[in-house]
Amino acid sequence: MIRRMSLLIAGALMGASAMSLVHGGVGTSANAAGSETYRQLAIFGDIFERVRAQYVSEPDDSELIQNAINGMLTSLDPHSSYLTPDDAQDMRVQTRGEFGGLGIEVTMENDLVKVISPIEDTPAARAGVLAGDLISHIDGEEVRGLTLADAVDKMRGRVDTSIELTIVREGAAEPINIEITRAIIQVRAVRHRVEDDIGYIRINSFTEKTQTDLEAAIEDIKSQIPDEDLKGYVLDMRLNPGGLLDQSVSVTDTFLDRGEIVSTRGRESSNVTRFDSRPGDSIDGKPLIVLINGGSASASEIVAGALQDHRRATVVGSRSFGKGSVQTIIPLGENGALRLTTALYYTPSGTSIQGTGITPDIAVDQPLPEELRSAAAEATRGESSLPGHIRGEREGEDGSGSSSYVPPEPEDDIQLNFAYDLLRGERTDPAFPPNPDRAVLQQ
Repeated sequence: MIRRMSLLIAGALMGASAMSLVHGGVGTSANAAGSETYRQLAIFGDIFERVRAQYVSEPDDSELIQNAINGMLTSLDPHSSYLTPDDAQDMRVQTRGEFGGLGIEVTMENDLVKVISPIEDTPAARAGVLAGDLISHIDGEEVRGLTLADAVDKMRGRVDTSIELTIVREGAAEPINIEITRAIIQVRAVRHRVEDDIGYIRINSFTEKTQTDLEAAIEDIKSQIPDEDLKGYVLDMRLNPGGLLDQSVSVTDTFLDRGEIVSTRGRESSNVTRFDSRPGDSIDGKPLIVLINGGSASASEIVAGALQDHRRATVVGSRSFGKGSVQTIIPLGENGALRLTTALYYTPSGTSIQGTGITPDIAVDQPLPEELRSAAAEATRGESSLPGHIRGEREGEDGSGSSSYVPPEPEDDIQLNFAYDLLRGERTDPAFPPNPDRAVLQQ
């Protein structure tokens, strides 16, 4: 049984998020605490000392404090948290889109790490790691009992250091030991291909490299398909957990030539920031279909929501995750960082998708294979099902989220092939092509 349907690239990808980064210390101060607040803090100090002195075994002071801080933050909402120095470094690695590692896409299967595919021209590919290989040991340590994140963490490391993988390969009589030297791995935030007369673009996450990779993908597609033959583009953001807010704005701007992209609103009514598009449409007005599902969250929802409201694209698939909040990463020097929910975002129509998600213009379900149906409840989890989530303004009983399954083979991908049929005129729907004159925008 496959335990994880999403992929990790030998380095944990960021969770569902639209993040803004703050460089330096905290820029604003909280309101002065009242006497009652200080009384409560005194209670905390008393309890802390009693635990240190009387608990059955001697606790670690730093762990007690870190857990207390995390308890405070996680009680706010599921996306606020304290990042230890190591966690903060991991976050920086993820947003940069590069890390020291091996260059393999992996998942977990039968308690072993399964190689989905080695990334071309990386240490793993050059060492002979193949798609379908099962990693049973890492530097002699058994993988069974480790989480996927733990195994990935062991495979990452400093550039030019070596690691030995023990691989179980179909058809091989004995396990194979492969020594690999780590190198800088460039995470491909964007993948693309040409499907006859259609350009297919998949955005996996919103890192610092996403916009640059997207522009390169569009140029490559244009070089392969003459303009008169190019039917349009599919922008696939299924299973995209989000990432950097500024990158989602830049990606949206690639396809819009006017109007608001997104606005964020903080606690104070005056704390509103608007992001607008600039003139110019990089795909020259060609038809655009956006694919989403329950794994499309936050930053990917910003893109889908803006293109939908402006009627620049037709959104196809199933209801998105429904995370409409923005987290600010506030550095705390050598003490790590604070990940704090500081705003909600709104689509150009002035709509918050918190707890509701993006509803596609054309609903197309992707059935789960028989062997995955027992995990269907987990596969349809959305923001509205997370304990302690911020309740959305429009959130109802239906909540948010849908199946996040994407078939590994394109020929089995009902949602993708539906999009191809629309672009080629082999299928029709009133929602395609969209009419920009009917854009739904906030006045």
